[in-house]
Amino acid sequence: MKNLRFKFVVATSPLFVATHIPRANYMIKHKEKYTEQQRYDFAMKIENHMRRRARTKTDVFGRENLPQDGGYIMYANHQGKYDALGIMLAHPKPCAMLWEEKSADRLVARQVCGLVEGTTISFEDPKQQIGALKTIAERVKDGKPYLIFPEGGYTDNKNELQEFKSGCFSCSLKSKTPMVPVVIYDSWRSMDTNTFEKVRTQVYFLPPIPYEEYGKLRKYDVCELVKKRIQEKLDELKEADPRR
Repeated sequence: MKNLRFKFVVATSPLFVATHIPRANYMIKHKEKYTEQQRYDFAMKIENHMRRRARTKTDVFGRENLPQDGGYIMYANHQGKYDALGIMLAHPKPCAMLWEEKSADRLVARQVCGLVEGTTISFEDPKQQIGALKTIAERVKDGKPYLIFPEGGYTDNKNELQEFKSGCFSCSLKSKTPMVPVVIYDSWRSMDTNTFEKVRTQVYFLPPIPYEEYGKLRKYDVCELVKKRIQEKLDELKEADPRR
């Protein structure tokens, strides 16, 4: 059996799900009754429960690098089911996320996506992809922070990068807003293993890349610029890891 830790989180949370999912659905249906912060805080309450059940703690570095005003897009490496939880719980203010359509339609993920007003994308529908990326660009331009995983998904890559999809960087080129590379380390250990020991992961918000630095580059080159920043930090962390 695979991912026993994740299955343990799900199996030991029936009472929490029974009480919090209906409340989340109500808040999504009646958004006018709740502020953005209230809905986001409730989403983080759900995510924090999952973090605790997964026996995971996350060390966060570089919050001072996050822009204080306006929208921006965080581009992070992808390792497993805990990645979005670890980053969003570390983020100090409401942010949205780009979700793969099928993943966002699962119980709990569907509620969190609705509460944070995330955007879904279909890997099988190019036209829908264009529309989703355009929506994100508009929302970021209007001041909304966003989280995107440019690898699109994950396999068994652990702390190794996979290929980045350059298309998602059109959101930054269109919105002309800062890009914040985000590095997660050991995130795969939280919900993608068969062990039950306590886990400690790491999140690094790297210095933002302003539009003035990348605005004249081609989409592919913007992609490579962000990937290079993330790879350099990963190499640094792996070099310092005493388990190597």
